[in-house]
Amino acid sequence: MKKILHTGFWLLKILVGCMLFGLGFNLFLAPNNLNAGGVSGLSMVLVHLLRFGSVGTFTLLINLPLFVLAGIKVGRKFLLGSILGMVLSSTALDLLAILPAPDVEPLLAALYGGVICGLGLGLVFSSGGSTGGSDIVVRLLKLKWQHIPIGIINMSFDFAVATLTGLAFQDITRSLYSGVAIFVTGKIIDAVVYRFDYSKVAMIISDRYEAITDGISRELDRGATYLQGEGSYSHREKKVILTVVKKQQIADLKRLVVEIDPDAFIVVQEAHQVLGEGFARYSKDAL
Repeated sequence: MKKILHTGFWLLKILVGCMLFGLGFNLFLAPNNLNAGGVSGLSMVLVHLLRFGSVGTFTLLINLPLFVLAGIKVGRKFLLGSILGMVLSSTALDLLAILPAPDVEPLLAALYGGVICGLGLGLVFSSGGSTGGSDIVVRLLKLKWQHIPIGIINMSFDFAVATLTGLAFQDITRSLYSGVAIFVTGKIIDAVVYRFDYSKVAMIISDRYEAITDGISRELDRGATYLQGEGSYSHREKKVILTVVKKQQIADLKRLVVEIDPDAFIVVQEAHQVLGEGFARYSKDAL
């Protein structure tokens, strides 16, 4: 039963993601002739430059080797998710094309289209699939550069395609508007894909370190590590508390520390991803 529910949720995420992508594309991007990059945009450039073939033909020719590579390099689940995503996204693009598009300025179209498409692609990516085409390229590049967020890789690829489109069609204005849509899409993808992994790292310097670590353990149910430090002026040895908490716990952490030691020195910074007990577990398929 648990496996059935898990599979059902996986399918639902891909379906909703593809519908959102189709919605953003048909309502905002396509009516304003904004290029969203990707393999379809690259195919448009090839047709224009080579003067033969069609966008659909070139898209198919580019996709075939990509799906083979996806099955070999990433695995069966990603391949199945990509095939499903490609079918559902293509269907969504055709079905939702009948919706009346709002009459908005190109800049607003780029912003709203980027947000909605980013939400959709983020859901598909976080489910372990893709919508085919450039999404597969992005996922394969992610295997090579695992330290780079997937939205940044997606953005870079689409920026290159949008620039080529502007040069080929001699319409730089549309490329600039498309760049806005691509930038927003990439940022929203990262926000969706990594939404559960954002945590806070805190380093706390206080003479009452034992009381503070005890409070962190008791009230926040988090561990802490002592780092050995030394004051640059006094040359006194100092215990530096290193702890990682969920984003929503940072206010409680600061309150706890200040209540114990109002003179404590606290440094807080973002942790893009935390692996270990109480947080995410490592997976070779993780984005």
